[in-house]
Amino acid sequence: MKGWARLGPRFLPFADAASAELPLLRLLRLSLFQVSVGMALVLLVGTLNRVMIVELGVPAALVAIMISLPVLFAPMRALVGYKSDNHRSALGWRRVPYIWKGTMVQFGGLAIMPFALLVLSGGGNAQQWPAWIGHLGAGLAFLLVGAGLHITQTAGLALATDLAPIETQPKVVGLMYVSQLLGMIVSALVFGALLEEFSPARLIQVIQGSAVVTIALNILALWKQETRQRGMLQRPRREEPSFQQAWGHFLQGAQARRRLVAVGLGTMAFGMQDVLLEPYGGQVLGMTVGATTQLTATLAIGGLIGFALASRVLGRGADPFRMASAGALVGIPAFMTVIAAAPLQTPALFGLGVWLIGFGGGLFAHGTLTATMQTAPPQQVGLALGAWGAVQATAAGVAVALGGVMRDVLASLGGALHADARATPYTAVYSLEIVLLLATVVAMAPLLRRSAIAVPGPTPHHPASETP
Repeated sequence: MKGWARLGPRFLPFADAASAELPLLRLLRLSLFQVSVGMALVLLVGTLNRVMIVELGVPAALVAIMISLPVLFAPMRALVGYKSDNHRSALGWRRVPYIWKGTMVQFGGLAIMPFALLVLSGGGNAQQWPAWIGHLGAGLAFLLVGAGLHITQTAGLALATDLAPIETQPKVVGLMYVSQLLGMIVSALVFGALLEEFSPARLIQVIQGSAVVTIALNILALWKQETRQRGMLQRPRREEPSFQQAWGHFLQGAQARRRLVAVGLGTMAFGMQDVLLEPYGGQVLGMTVGATTQLTATLAIGGLIGFALASRVLGRGADPFRMASAGALVGIPAFMTVIAAAPLQTPALFGLGVWLIGFGGGLFAHGTLTATMQTAPPQQVGLALGAWGAVQATAAGVAVALGGVMRDVLASLGGALHADARATPYTAVYSLEIVLLLATVVAMAPLLRRSAIAVPGPTPHHPASETP
């Protein structure tokens, strides 16, 4: 980490997000919680969906529903952000308690997940158990992992924003998401190598190892980051708006509803393929587990480049809504390329399409995130980030479930019509994503040429006598 810090702004993306209040080394260490989030996302939407569908023989619709279960908790991200904005604890922390709770919930889900999956698949001695045990265990595991990462990410991003001066806050949040993408890249490569020779025992080892790494990374990320406000409980409680009042105030600003609708449509457009890319590569193009797992790394690399380019352009004062629209437009030829890979039987073309999906998604996510940060009301940074994350996660969960169900329904219909219909269900889903991208551009059109104006607000300061 010290080596990365010495590279400086010239070679390290987002290094200019560092400041005297938040040095680069400390900022990079804080970003490790996003690495653990990226690792969990690779497991949920990358490695496990391929393993469950192809190796364990679980129906794609059931897998899609399992992976989308965290959407049940996603709307709570706004509430988590609001609570962490106003939390009072004896230890003098606001964000750390929520990050730690999220870490433990995520660890619990990863701890029970491998055994629940084995029971769900019905392999070996698992046949002795009723089917509903596997469904319940796998559903609980996915729900816990999803809830944990939602809590951790919402409070962690709010903490990063608290620690940074107001002029560097968008860059700091951008660095946090780059760390998540890097975590996804490394995790995808490691999981692909470990599961090249698949076995149930190896799957258990990989998931349990991920649980331990999650705890280690998050402890290291949190160590002496948030300043303790001594005597927090003894201070007079200031008048605070209720969650309903705070939410109503947030929705009144800068076409917030239209922005959230655009975020939801765009996220669904880019996210519906999450549960299908690896099975598509395995069933239609004949790719191995290791090769399809590396597709997740390809997707993340595209997103990383998109984030870096968006940060550079937005740092020069570009319109974040225009950047988000450009990302949606990039996604259209990306999905066309993925569709064309099936009749041509060209895995390289498929990989190019996956990279373009990640690149367009990175531009879109950074544009909408920057717009959210710049229009956040004073003292509502956590709520604003929570609202953005809630809409994004909810839309992603709905998209994943819808994509899996569509694939299974169309696969059964296609099998009755002609013998070789393996690519048709996937092509239909990708075509729907193109339609959603067009709808995103239309929804965002009124927001173009409306430069986001940063809302002035006090930067958190702590008395010099307080210690981390």
